[in-house]
Amino acid sequence: MDIDLAALPDDVEALQRLVRQLAAERADLAAAQAEIERLKLIVQKLQRSQFGRSAERLPTDQLHLAFEDVTTDIAHAEATLPASSKPENLTTTNARAGLPAHLQREDLLVDIAHACCPCCGGALHKIGESVSEMLDHIPARLQVIRIRRPRYGCRACGRIHQAPAPDRPIAKGLASPGLLAHVLVAKYADHLPLYRQAQIFARQGADIERATLANWTGAAVWWLEPLYDKLTQHVFSSTKLFADDTPIPVLDPGRGRTKTGRLWVYARDDRPWAGPDPPAAVYLYSPDRKAERPRAHLQGFKGIVQVDGYAGFEQLTAAGDIRLAACWAHARRKFYDVHQATGSPIAAEALRRIAEFYAIEAEIRGRTSNARAAIRQRSARPLINAMKHWLDAEFIRIPPRSALGEAIRYALARWDALALFLDDGRLELDTNTVERAIRPITLGRKNHLFAGSDGGARRWALVASLITSAKLNDREPYAYIKDVLTRLVAGHAINKIDDFLPWNWTPLERRP
Repeated sequence: MDIDLAALPDDVEALQRLVRQLAAERADLAAAQAEIERLKLIVQKLQRSQFGRSAERLPTDQLHLAFEDVTTDIAHAEATLPASSKPENLTTTNARAGLPAHLQREDLLVDIAHACCPCCGGALHKIGESVSEMLDHIPARLQVIRIRRPRYGCRACGRIHQAPAPDRPIAKGLASPGLLAHVLVAKYADHLPLYRQAQIFARQGADIERATLANWTGAAVWWLEPLYDKLTQHVFSSTKLFADDTPIPVLDPGRGRTKTGRLWVYARDDRPWAGPDPPAAVYLYSPDRKAERPRAHLQGFKGIVQVDGYAGFEQLTAAGDIRLAACWAHARRKFYDVHQATGSPIAAEALRRIAEFYAIEAEIRGRTSNARAAIRQRSARPLINAMKHWLDAEFIRIPPRSALGEAIRYALARWDALALFLDDGRLELDTNTVERAIRPITLGRKNHLFAGSDGGARRWALVASLITSAKLNDREPYAYIKDVLTRLVAGHAINKIDDFLPWNWTPLERRP
C-alpha cells in the first residue's frame, strides 16, 4: 500500500482505517514470506534426502518432479508480494548466467515519448542505454519446400534439358529428412507416441495419419541401419563393457495381448579413467530373457563385463574369455531396503562401509587407470578385506532366511566380482553407466505402452542406440539425425559411414 506521508488525513477514524489496512497487509506479507521459507525448507530436505553418507538417494526423476512443483509454489508465493517488499535473495532476483550467444536476438526499443526535458525544457541527448534480455519461444511450425526445376528447350535440335529431381528419403514421399528426424526424436527421445504427434500436427493444420507416421519411421530407420551396425561394432570392440537389460511390452496379435520382450543394453565409457575411446551405448532386442541372449551378443568378446546380479550372465564365463565384475550399487540397495524396513544397525554399518568406498572413488574420478588402481590398492583394499571378515562374522549370527541374511548372502556370493575393481583401474564401483542408458527406455515404456511388434522393438533399439550415443558425445540428437539422413539421401558413400558415428560427426556450422 502506497502512502503519501505529506497528505495524511486529520480525521481519527480515517487514520484508524489506514492503520488497520497496514496491519492487514503486514500480516499477509508475513504469511507469504513464511510460506516461501517453508517451501524452501522442503527443497533443502529433498536435497538432503539421504541417510548419512551411505543411503540411497531419491530417484532423480522423482526429485525433479518434486522440485518443479515446489519451485512453482515459491514463484506463486513471491508473485503475491509487493515489488518494494521483495527481499534481495528471492529466487526471481538471483544472479544467473547470460543467455546463450548463439540464439537469435530481436531488439525491442522502449523509449521515452518526449525529446525535451519535462523539468526545464532543455534538449535531451543520448548518454547510454540499459539492455536487459528475456527468453522467448517461437513454436515449431511446418513449412513446405517447393522444389522448382526449370525446363529449357533447344530450338536447334528440339531437345529439352532439366536438372534431375533430388532424391527423397521416401520415394514419392512428402517427408523431408528434417521432418523424419523430428518424428524419430519426438518418439524415442521425448517419448511422444505417434498418435500424440499426429494430434500436434493436426493443431498446426496438417492432418497426418498415425499410419503415415509409422511408415515414415520405418523408412527412416532403414537409412540408419548401416550406422547402427557400425556403432554396434565399436561398442563390442572394447575389452570392458557394462551390460544390463530391461523389459518392454510387445504386442502379440496371435494371443490378443502383449508379451514381455527385453532390450539388452551394452555400454562403454572410458571417461572416468581418462581413456582414449569415445563413449557409446547400443541396445539389442530379444523376445525373451534367456541366458543364451547375452551369450550370443557377446560371442567373440574377450574382456570384463560389469553386470548386476542376473544369473544368466554367469554363463558368459564358461569359455574363460569373459570375467564378470559385480555392482556395489545393487549390493548396497539390499542393505538399504533392510535398514528402511527394520532400522537394523548391521545394515546401517554396511551402508557406512560402502559409503567409504564411494568416497575414495569420488577422489580418483578422471585419473588414469594405473593411478586409480594404485590408490585403490592402498586405500580401498584394507576396507574391502575388513568388510569381508565383518560380513562373514555377522552372517553366522543372524537367521539366514531373514532379509538381512539375504543381503549379506548376496554380497558374499559375489565377493570376488565385487572386489575385482581393486585390480583394474578401468572398472567402476557400479553399473550406473548402463543404468542411465536404461532410464530413457523406462520413460518411453510408460508413454508408448508397448511396441507394436518385434520389428517395432528392434527399431526402438536402433534409434535409442543412436540417440543415447549422441547424447554421450554431446551431440544434439535432432541436428545429428537430420544431418545424417540428409547426407545419406544425397548419396554419401556407404564405405564412409564412420563419418557419421557421433564422435566423428561435425555439425554443419563447424565444417570447414
